[in-house]
Amino acid sequence: MAKKDFKKNPDRRTPKGKTRHTSGQRTEHQGPRPHGEGRPRQSGPALTPKHKNGFFLFGRHAVEEALRNQKRECIRLVGTPKAVQASGLAAIRPNLHVDIIEDDSVLRSAVPADSPHQGILLEVRPLPGLDLLDLEPTAGEKNIILMLDQVTDPHNVGACLRSAAALGARALITQDRNSPGESGVLARAAAGGLETLPWVRAANLAQALEALKDMGYWHVGLDGHTDTEIGNISMGDNVVIVMGSEGKGLRPLVRKHCDAIAKIPMTGKVESLNVSNAAAIALYEMGKA
Repeated sequence: MAKKDFKKNPDRRTPKGKTRHTSGQRTEHQGPRPHGEGRPRQSGPALTPKHKNGFFLFGRHAVEEALRNQKRECIRLVGTPKAVQASGLAAIRPNLHVDIIEDDSVLRSAVPADSPHQGILLEVRPLPGLDLLDLEPTAGEKNIILMLDQVTDPHNVGACLRSAAALGARALITQDRNSPGESGVLARAAAGGLETLPWVRAANLAQALEALKDMGYWHVGLDGHTDTEIGNISMGDNVVIVMGSEGKGLRPLVRKHCDAIAKIPMTGKVESLNVSNAAAIALYEMGKA
């Protein structure tokens, strides 16, 4: 089947702190014991964020990427003595407060039961919000955006972030309602993608698609009920890939704003792909088109 070539038209023009260690011996890289250091924290009440809008990231990779992201406001590093010393994460932001927790059950109280924390937590605040205007296409480059229409599982959104970051997407767009916000679960599934890929929350996805159209983007929605395969579409360098929820798919109004609807060809041995797997395939196909 010949590739469908979507040529541009004139209507799509581009508009112009002090470190605190509360237990054990200090290693060389930790420096002198700071003033006001308390005793080791033992088992007691569940560990909760200290600051408004604060939440915990957990697991070494998610924590390390957040510490290296200068846009991320980090409040405190929390961990067991062994994990903090072995990881060396405290050295990434030397002035960040460090709370040493002797009792591992205290750390476990702050994360979901099925989520390994690797002895390290990082209390953070959400990243600053982005605007659609930040996504104007960059000339001479592939500008591929992934949009998720009411995908509600934080594991799936995190996995989509991971795929989008790995495959060179420009940004992720979700609705600000009916989709998850930042969380430790999402960040762990994103495997660092949360800190590296721009994420825009839009009040209305249909309106967002119209705004992106004015910037010069073309839109392709993914749906299994079509004869057009994703590999047979060519839309140029500026493309928005729109994915619906695994249960209901694309909503009618969002679908209406897509220039094309395409499917990922499958053998029929399974009914569908997980949304993050489908997103990865679509991102790859649009990236090479």
